[in-house]
Amino acid sequence: MKRATSLLFIILFSTLLKAQSPYPAAYFEDPLDIPLVLSGTFGELRSNHFHSGLDIKTQGREGLEVKASAAGYVSRINIQHYGYGKALYIQHPNGYTTVYAHLQRLAPKIKEYVRKRQYDKESYEIELFPEAGELQVAQGEVIAYSGNTGGSGGPHLHFEIRDGNQRPMNAQLFGIEVPDNRAPLIEGLFAYPLEEDAHVNNSQERQKLRLIPLNDGSYTTNQVEACGEIGFGISTVDQQDGAYNHNGVYKIKASLNGDEVFEINFEKFSFSETRHLNQLIDYGYYANHRNRIQKLYRNAGNPLSLYGNLKAEGKLNIKDSLDYQYTIRVTDIQGNEKVVRIPIKGQISDRIQKKERNETPYLARANEAFSVKENNIDVYIPEGSLYEDAYLDIKFNGDTIELHRDEIPLHSNMTIGFDMNRYPKEDWEKLFIARLGDYGRPNYSTTYKKGSRFTTGTRTFGKYTLVADINPPKISPVNFYDGQWISNNETLKVKITDDLSGIDSYRATVNGKFILMEYEYKNNTLTHYFSDEVVTETENDLKVIVTDNVGNTTTYTAKFFRK
Repeated sequence: MKRATSLLFIILFSTLLKAQSPYPAAYFEDPLDIPLVLSGTFGELRSNHFHSGLDIKTQGREGLEVKASAAGYVSRINIQHYGYGKALYIQHPNGYTTVYAHLQRLAPKIKEYVRKRQYDKESYEIELFPEAGELQVAQGEVIAYSGNTGGSGGPHLHFEIRDGNQRPMNAQLFGIEVPDNRAPLIEGLFAYPLEEDAHVNNSQERQKLRLIPLNDGSYTTNQVEACGEIGFGISTVDQQDGAYNHNGVYKIKASLNGDEVFEINFEKFSFSETRHLNQLIDYGYYANHRNRIQKLYRNAGNPLSLYGNLKAEGKLNIKDSLDYQYTIRVTDIQGNEKVVRIPIKGQISDRIQKKERNETPYLARANEAFSVKENNIDVYIPEGSLYEDAYLDIKFNGDTIELHRDEIPLHSNMTIGFDMNRYPKEDWEKLFIARLGDYGRPNYSTTYKKGSRFTTGTRTFGKYTLVADINPPKISPVNFYDGQWISNNETLKVKITDDLSGIDSYRATVNGKFILMEYEYKNNTLTHYFSDEVVTETENDLKVIVTDNVGNTTTYTAKFFRK
């Protein structure tokens, strides 16, 4: 009887918790009719941003039915070459919005709505905002088919739930269940002296700590000797059942001698704050090691809303001759937990390895604008673009500037300018500003030309120079040849490439009429679907014009026949 009473209490308590949850757990359904396996979780740390949804694996395939997670209407349609590729947004009566991205194709009624407007605009890329009564959808209705469009690295569905302020929220809080019986993985642990006179293990430099596994699945470390203000950082990922992907965790908490001093949880964020991820991580370590360490303390000026309970911003004031126990708990959204316990002994050291300081003539302060000019090249960094003061290593060499290294994050664009008066005017048209990669490969940086001044805006330090592009793009047929009968073809495909500045625009016509061609930059193809019913003649003259980023243009013409 006692056991039955306890079981009843557990059931009632669980029901009460669900009733108190601010998220409608039974409102949204899975958008795919397959077991959900994730390649990406909500809040996962990506380059310069937090991942805003769930990346749902589609078993390596494209063309799976994507269904409306709840009833509503299509409120936004965004078709672009990069980013989300083909994406749908559904507004629901409860105020939430769901997002479906990297789609292969749209359901017929939505496709027809979009195609008409693409042809009216004569553009593949388009953004539309249908009215509430135009594209109503029922829960479970097929709205699209999964794909790999835009910036996708493989076939999958990117799925989001957003609140009324268009803030992405963790969809798993709404009852989107993903099997997960595995605790997060701890890949690295680090200690940071945060004040000039602070030290950890006789050093003022960042220290990597050795993780010692224990029989209960937790970790400990060797005793850390420290004094002054210090902080910790952790490299951690999660894995769900049925996948080997290294995904983001849900929550990290830390306590000192049993008192909670730090919490971060990935429930929701706003797009306006997402770039502040670069303040959450040790950006310099990531730049050199491609591994993201999450700081378990908050720097001044970090506005991220992901933080929960913070005591002294998560920073620890370690005093001489005192002992401390620092405990980190890393949790996934299913409650699986990994614990790390760090013994700390407060001890002043008289043999400290000093922190290396690379002072240069160029000190850029976070709360002031910074500018420098030499050799007809100038740099301007706006106030607030840097998160903290930094000495910059800057070298001018002819028409090239070595502007530090990509080890310091920038929140907003700096401007790099070139005075073109030293170059023959006839050469200006083909020149552009490029960032040189690790092996000297020039990468086009959007170049603005006004009079004799070329400028580019960028948030990446590195080496920049002027490069000339004199070669036009190349165009070649993929699934036909000039003069061929292609009555059985469903598509018309051409390949377009550019060897330097990159593709800027393209346009295709058949018999003088505009035809829509979808650009897939990952395989350099333009595809026209004959189902658009624009091509109706037997004999057809195709014309494709492609222009690169400095204006070099190539025109390809061919004749094909269809019945």
